[in-house]
Amino acid sequence: MAKLVSKTYGDALFELAVESGQVDEMLEEARSIQQILQKDNELSKLMNHPKIVKEEKIEILEQIFKSRVRDEITGIMRMLVSKGHYGEMESVFTYFIDQVKEYKNIGTAYVTAPMPLTDSQKEQIKHKLQETTRYVEFEMHYDVDESLIGGMVIRIGDRVVDSSVKNKLQSLTRELSKIQLKVGECAP
Repeated sequence: MAKLVSKTYGDALFELAVESGQVDEMLEEARSIQQILQKDNELSKLMNHPKIVKEEKIEILEQIFKSRVRDEITGIMRMLVSKGHYGEMESVFTYFIDQVKEYKNIGTAYVTAPMPLTDSQKEQIKHKLQETTRYVEFEMHYDVDESLIGGMVIRIGDRVVDSSVKNKLQSLTRELSKIQLKVGECAP
């Protein structure tokens, strides 16, 4: 159900952004709203409170966002609340942001290495990803996992390239465990 809600409303918002030629502006506003929704526990408590009626919740949202974001975005927010889907609002904006990034050929890469990477190494990785994928730009996220020993793991969407020493050792271990030596054949 949540996936359907985020897709339905996220697609509607994306179509509005493209048709109105306001993709970049609406992307920035959606990111700002998403941050507010993630960080503001008081707003979440208020919007999920069972004794506050939908009309009051809509009024609260309009007071907060009306003069700060486009009418199309407040309209989607109003609609989500009136249909009882406030809990899905963050996922709607996440879906919308992902749609815009795909539209603009912006990839998101998660790189995990066994030690912190230098700025030069980060730039080389980003450049190589741009050469080998259809994306023209990347949002890069870096993490350190010392258990990788060497190499790195790169994830873009549902694709994973694992060139870590840890993965190679695990593969070798699996291959060696498949080998069964027959005692009679090994004797001279």
